[in-house]
Amino acid sequence: MITMPGSLSKFLWYFAKRHRSKLAGLIFVAVLWSAYVSLSPYALKLLIDSVAETSDHPEELLSAVFYPALFYVSLGFSIGMAFRFYDWLSLKTFPEMKTEITAEMFDYVEAHSYGYFQSNFSGSLANKINDMAKSATYVIANLIEHFFARFLCMIVGAVTMFFVNPYFSAILVTWEVIFVVSSIFFAKKGHKYSEIFSESRSSVVGEMVDSFANILSVKLFAREGFESHYMREHLAESADKDRALQWYLLKVKAFYVISITILIMSMTLLLVYERLHNRVTVGDFALILTLTTMLIEEVFFIANQLVTFLEDLGTCKQAISIITTTHESVDIPDPVPLTITKGEIIFNKVHFQCRNGKTVFTDKSIVIHPGEKVGFVGFSGSGKSTFVHLILRFFEIDSGEILIDGLNINHVAQASLRSQIALIPQDPILFHRSLMDNIRYGRLGATDEEVILCSKKAHCDEFINNFMGGYNSSVGEGGVKLSSGQRQRIGIARAMLKNAPILILDEATSSLDSVVENYIQESLALLMEGRTTLVIAHRLSTLFRMDRILVFNEGRVVEEGTHASLLSRNGHYAKLWNMQAGGFLGDAKRS
Repeated sequence: MITMPGSLSKFLWYFAKRHRSKLAGLIFVAVLWSAYVSLSPYALKLLIDSVAETSDHPEELLSAVFYPALFYVSLGFSIGMAFRFYDWLSLKTFPEMKTEITAEMFDYVEAHSYGYFQSNFSGSLANKINDMAKSATYVIANLIEHFFARFLCMIVGAVTMFFVNPYFSAILVTWEVIFVVSSIFFAKKGHKYSEIFSESRSSVVGEMVDSFANILSVKLFAREGFESHYMREHLAESADKDRALQWYLLKVKAFYVISITILIMSMTLLLVYERLHNRVTVGDFALILTLTTMLIEEVFFIANQLVTFLEDLGTCKQAISIITTTHESVDIPDPVPLTITKGEIIFNKVHFQCRNGKTVFTDKSIVIHPGEKVGFVGFSGSGKSTFVHLILRFFEIDSGEILIDGLNINHVAQASLRSQIALIPQDPILFHRSLMDNIRYGRLGATDEEVILCSKKAHCDEFINNFMGGYNSSVGEGGVKLSSGQRQRIGIARAMLKNAPILILDEATSSLDSVVENYIQESLALLMEGRTTLVIAHRLSTLFRMDRILVFNEGRVVEEGTHASLLSRNGHYAKLWNMQAGGFLGDAKRS
């Protein structure tokens, strides 16, 4: 089972601790830099005092300023080399950390149930993963470089001023305490604004992806104007939240300007007063003003970075929501590997309720015998697809048990279960990859020859060879470059290649024309041979070869038998058959 920390602080530490030695190196450079901020003005003080002391003896100037000047230049060179070391460590740390966060969040989200992805924008999920990888590394880097280092500068600066005159240190410390406390208060309040804006921004991306993914419907209904207006409404809402955040940050910056002005005035007045009483040297005067100016620059930098930091923090907080949602379907510890030898499927008093509260099955008990070919019919929403989805553990049952070859599927690994069941859906969604890659997805170790053989059986080979790139041709996003019938044949070829002991056909030939369907039915008949096969069909003519047909109505099996026996009963199945046959006859008469 994949687990990840649910709180942001634990999440950041979860990945940061893997790079603790490199992060320690970054912190060490930050400490050196904070020392440099105080040592550089101190070296300047020594230079100025040396010049002032030799003003009456110019011949002693060179010897007097040599070591202070060497000290001042060496500091600049040393901190420059330290920064290059910092850059090297950053390159070794943060790209790797981004990769780890992206990969592990992807693994976590991918482990969610099928129902989870039905309820969430795939584009929004991908956006949140990408946002977390980028923003989490920014937060860690900013904490070290922008906040830890600069707050340490303030502490070192206060200590330096203390040795010149305790009053200067007292003013600085008082100002720093007020600034830090105020910043924490502002950050907490600003974090709420940032989190709201980040969520709205992610929602906009999700809506945009949804519109692009359904571009065919947009074009068919000429709804470009509607989609543009719809998107602008979401953008306007997001812009309002952005303005609220920026207005708040503007007020925070105004507070910083006022507080900094008060600090400069206080320091200048005290310096003039102390100089009048000859308690500070000219070098001390330069030291205090230079150090104060440098600290002010760092405060301004923190204020400016606060905007980005709050946004990154809000983005992380909002993105972490996708890993605080627990997995709906989780394997038990040490699950049993499933090896299907017979293919018997048993529903034993299964109760299942959808997320919307609708009860689909109540004490459902069905036995599907090994190698049996069973058809499922009924109106939409009667429970046919839910039945096979429960076998695949796309959803978890509320009570009862589902057994395959006598083994409860809740006791086996989901990957082991699904590896031995081949599902051909009504409209297979393909990857934006080559035709060869899409078919080989059924069995990754298959050779090109095996892929082509299954393609020929599924009657894909003829249209694949019409593409300029043949099997290496890309199918586009979701298989958009193929017709629905071609996508369905690719899905059939993929299932053939998988060669699983249990086969599920969910309207697998609904998008095929009659000629191609006749060819495919022959191939499917060979594929069904010796396998337990479940066939969901609205087109009842595809069920003639079934050993048994189950008629579903509102989660209950109301009839079962062969095609002929069900027709003779003149019940629910016969009604469905007559509706389809009547439709065909009506069409014939009208033509």
